[in-house]
Amino acid sequence: MTKKNNKKRFEVHEDETIDQCLERINKEGYTPIRRAEEPIFREVVQNGEKTVEPVGRVIVFQAVKQ
Repeated sequence: MTKKNNKKRFEVHEDETIDQCLERINKEGYTPIRRAEEPIFREVVQNGEKTVEPVGRVIVFQAVKQ
């Protein structure tokens, strides 16, 4: 017997506020349980060396089915 996964990941879009994302989560029938900010990195080659530098972040909510 398999258990259906009731978790879903929601990202806050660039043109969206956190409140709008929370509304979208509720409309889909989910309840947010965790908020995380994940960095966005970019590889840069300087003097023949690859380095990684942060260029932004994205806010992610973990949600469960109500």
